[in-house]
Amino acid sequence: MATILGKVRRRILTPSMSETQLAVRGFPVKSRQSQESLEAAGGSFLTGFAFAAEAASSVEAVQNLETVESRFRGFAYEGAGMACALRDGLPFGHRHHVADFLAGPAAKHTYMTYIGVGWALARLPKFCWSAATSGTTDPLLRWLVHDGYGFHQAYFHTDEYVHRQRQERDFGWPASDPQRYASRAIDLGIGRALWFVGGTDVTLVTNMIGRFDADRHPYLFAGVGLAATYAGGVDEAELRSLVERSGDCQPQLAQGSAFAAAARVTAGLETEHTVTATRIICGLTPGQANQICQRSRPASSAGSGDVPAFEVWRQRIAAEVMSTRADQV
Repeated sequence: MATILGKVRRRILTPSMSETQLAVRGFPVKSRQSQESLEAAGGSFLTGFAFAAEAASSVEAVQNLETVESRFRGFAYEGAGMACALRDGLPFGHRHHVADFLAGPAAKHTYMTYIGVGWALARLPKFCWSAATSGTTDPLLRWLVHDGYGFHQAYFHTDEYVHRQRQERDFGWPASDPQRYASRAIDLGIGRALWFVGGTDVTLVTNMIGRFDADRHPYLFAGVGLAATYAGGVDEAELRSLVERSGDCQPQLAQGSAFAAAARVTAGLETEHTVTATRIICGLTPGQANQICQRSRPASSAGSGDVPAFEVWRQRIAAEVMSTRADQV
């Protein structure tokens, strides 16, 4: 049961629910349905954050998280990951909230939890980052932390990161950053945020990508593919338009979609939209996309030369999805 300290911590740390409203963010409203979907995703994130900020234990946090509607539960776990990382990074209490959280029933939500840790880095001074990330022990998945950071920055600092296309060139974490890959991983999160910034309007979202330097497009489209599959907010015709408008970046769009499907399948949170989006973008069922993601995972986290293992993984997923799709045509 949450303590008085937990209730105080929740009140102090939890952002206002109004921050998830499209009108407050200045994002366009394509339709009432899309607006409700995006705002429910953001609201679930903050609900999950509040549960983890207040909980006396990871078991209590998970019990509360499991009450969130399944369609939005992944976002709640993402918010919980942020809260756990903040509690690890702040200079009081113990430093193993993320580790405890992932050691229990939340293990099947590892992807979303790591992304949530990235949100925490955006709110903490750099001298706290080491403590905040101490629970992210998987060297392959740690690049998802950058994804979360990128989403946060594009969502809350939209003018700077989206309209003026700021790129993080010297992120500083982790200490070993082959070919400054952190900026690429951050772009994955920026791309995912574009789905929200553009209100799921495919034309608007892809036009925004077009304003970025061309070498960033593959990573941005991968993020959009993930968001379009995980968060939804579009119908079949819009998904087909997204595939068409992705052009040469269709393999990266498909990789992001496959990764979203894997996250939902692994967590047991598959939705009807997951099935539709994965079929149209990847030409696969969510189960097939998950299988490709699992068997493509590198055996070593060392990568290939200067290319991080996470990027090797992404390239393998993109290649196999496109090859499988071609075989089915």
